Amino acid sequence: MSNMHATASKRRFYDSEEAAAIKAILTAMERDISYNTESSYSANEVDHPEHNISFIDKHMHYLSEHPKVNPQQYLSNLRLMTRRRS
Repeated sequence: MSNMHATASKRRFYDSEEAAAIKAILTAMERDISYNTESSYSANEVDHPEHNISFIDKHMHYLSEHPKVNPQQYLSNLRLMTRRRS
């Protein structure tokens, strides 16, 4: 996250213990082959090569932009939506 473009509330989120815990969960999901955590295209992500944004960055950004979202519920839903079916 570039600090030049970050609002105070976004910086507080990224600097919080909650954000560190969320990032650890997202990292574990990304390493687990049971989940589809492929990078995705984002026209707004000019800092990322080929405009791809990582799974972790995408969801950390979303949560930083939507402080009223319950992170635990969001992560629970994310696990359901990204679970690979066999």
